[in-house]
Amino acid sequence: MPTVIPRIVAKDSERLVQFIRRVFDARGEFGGERPSEMLIGDSLIMISEAGERAPMPAFLYVYVDDVEATHKRAVAEGVTVVEEPTDTPYGHRRSMVEDAWGNVWQIARPLTSP
Repeated sequence: MPTVIPRIVAKDSERLVQFIRRVFDARGEFGGERPSEMLIGDSLIMISEAGERAPMPAFLYVYVDDVEATHKRAVAEGVTVVEEPTDTPYGHRRSMVEDAWGNVWQIARPLTSP
């Protein structure tokens, strides 16, 4: 297991899991009573149902191969667009969206290969 795993607590966490799968091509299934473990690329995040814990959204910076395609999938899922895809002064192509659960996703890729 990684040393640090981001965890999102959300109402209707099963729907959030499906959102993450569709937008980010994430792997993993809804965990039911236990946290869902989702892989976006090589990174693990956990999604838990609100109840015992209050909803707790996250702010995540996610590297993708195609910012525009991922941004379009997010828009199709009903996100609020915070920032359209743009080139940043620090060398990333990036957009920013907020999902229905209050999570903010910065969708990015480096403009040049490392």
